[in-house]
Amino acid sequence: MTQAYLSIQGVNKTFGSFSALKNIHIDIQKNEFICLLGPSGCGKTTLLRIIAGLEKPTQGRIIVGGKDITALPPAKRNFGMVFQSYALFPNLTAYQNVAYGLQGKKLSKKEIDEKVREGLSLVDLLHLHDRYPAQMSGGQQQRVALARAIVLSPDFLLLDEPLSALDAKVRVKLREQICDLQDKLGITTVMVTHDQEEALTMADRIVVMKNSEVVQMGTPEQVYEQPNSAFVADFIGSINFLENRQQAELSPKGSLAIRPEHIRLSASESNRGMKAVVKHVEFRGAFYRVLLQPAAGSGYEDALLTVDVSAQASHQLRLAKHAVVSVEFPQEKMISFSADSMVGA
Repeated sequence: MTQAYLSIQGVNKTFGSFSALKNIHIDIQKNEFICLLGPSGCGKTTLLRIIAGLEKPTQGRIIVGGKDITALPPAKRNFGMVFQSYALFPNLTAYQNVAYGLQGKKLSKKEIDEKVREGLSLVDLLHLHDRYPAQMSGGQQQRVALARAIVLSPDFLLLDEPLSALDAKVRVKLREQICDLQDKLGITTVMVTHDQEEALTMADRIVVMKNSEVVQMGTPEQVYEQPNSAFVADFIGSINFLENRQQAELSPKGSLAIRPEHIRLSASESNRGMKAVVKHVEFRGAFYRVLLQPAAGSGYEDALLTVDVSAQASHQLRLAKHAVVSVEFPQEKMISFSADSMVGA
């Protein structure tokens, strides 16, 4: 792998006796889109603020393009930042908000005008250049904030939960626009989120954090399909943890798990799987989520299984409350965890 463009090396951060970050090592390539994902209080926003220079690490270094920027103030780091709250000036138009950061850059009025128009065009808002924030929707305001960040031609872009204040449909649309823009500009981007769907759909790589530490790094596919702990498996997507009397033969030192979409259902006549009773069927649009109670004697009777099936399969199996089905766990789709990874899951 080539030398990292943005390198976080052994970063620790303490506030009094509280450790906010513990020995963080992350290497980010140029033009890569990284998501810091984890529950509230895991340290992801503190890490973003240290990259920005808004917090100083207790230990460790931040390297950008081979240069140590750990001691540099935010103004000397050449980054763009977009916050959850938009942080626009209410008394300035969209045009003026985007132009604001350019005015101290020794640029001519013509150069500033060209950059502002280009920035607003990139986020498809040039036609609203004279609108004030109060006259724009949340999604439009966030796009203005994005334009304001990118017109400065930053070395890297930091996004702090930029979509969490928006409603679901706008969030999906803006998610696509941010990815397109990042791809078009080829800008190294680090985004903080606690939304697993955002991370899975937007990131080149996901950094999963828990209790001030990095617990797994990898592509969305790797983190979803090969979680290295019960915590990661449970935090990203839905999962069934399987524990039964026969488990000692299959996974003597830990636990087995399987994603809801990988469990196979067939008609109750099948003798290949164990029997289960449908407790609940939930319509989810493109698929149905089914809650199953394994039959007595199966070894799993204390568990409730979550299974996702296509609408077509649901109709074919006539899935309804109290229906009996046969359940199979494909071995190639089973995920096993060591006993250590189950602690604190």
